[in-house]
Amino acid sequence: MTRYGLEWLSQNSYEGQKQQLVQPRILWSANTYKEANVPSISYSNFLETNEGLQDFLKNFLLYGIAFVDDVPATREDTERAARRIRKQSMAKCGTSHLTSPGETQPTQNRPLTGTQIPPTSRNLVGTGGRTLLVDGFHAAEQVRQRHLKDFDLLSTVPLKHEYIENVGSSHNHMVGIGPVLNVYPWNKELYMIRYNNYDRAVINTVPHDLVHRWYSAHRILTNELRRPENELWVKLKPGKVLFVDNWRVLHGRESFTGYRQLCGCYLTRDDVLNIARLLGLKA
Repeated sequence: MTRYGLEWLSQNSYEGQKQQLVQPRILWSANTYKEANVPSISYSNFLETNEGLQDFLKNFLLYGIAFVDDVPATREDTERAARRIRKQSMAKCGTSHLTSPGETQPTQNRPLTGTQIPPTSRNLVGTGGRTLLVDGFHAAEQVRQRHLKDFDLLSTVPLKHEYIENVGSSHNHMVGIGPVLNVYPWNKELYMIRYNNYDRAVINTVPHDLVHRWYSAHRILTNELRRPENELWVKLKPGKVLFVDNWRVLHGRESFTGYRQLCGCYLTRDDVLNIARLLGLKA
């Protein structure tokens, strides 16, 4: 004989799940994020204490971004910060040198990426070079509230995203198929946004009678993402590491003049959520 409490049964019923979020979060514009005054976590607390790691993960889960301060500006220490989240089979962080200007719109790098540590500045001599962050879930929720039919279209019509790379020893051909907005079917909670024009493949998965409507809906979402009030600009300095939930937050980098050395890498989303659950967080 197995006994279940009424509270447990209520929470785990279908109706109970419809009322719950799988992943609680705080949607933000630039001003709301600044007003929240979300604290960064010191490198020592992040590495050495579960409390520091838990505080970091709370920020990451709620806002889709989190900062670690006072990290020695080396590739090895950036990798050490990444290994704090994923301790096994962690790919090493890569380093790149950028000297020429190149302005970008806020995008996500790959349709199948989980968590990203964007390049961290080691040396910066010159002007510009700020990082742009936009909460894709906030923009999508604005579309849902104002243009429900367009939101439904963006969350049901599948698209193919494709990335082909043949440079030196790097050979990749990655494909992801799914709608721009991904929602859980039982509670309509948004859990991923795929927004990257550079990786979008030929639109051959959309019926002919929907193509025009899809483009119109995509333009509405694009306008929300590019509203100036949604753009959070951050100047990364040596010692500050930024973690980005690449299923939620879009990012880009402002054009700059001068020289800087960058270090960044990708983490598997399952590892981040695994650590969060082990520390008692809802993820």
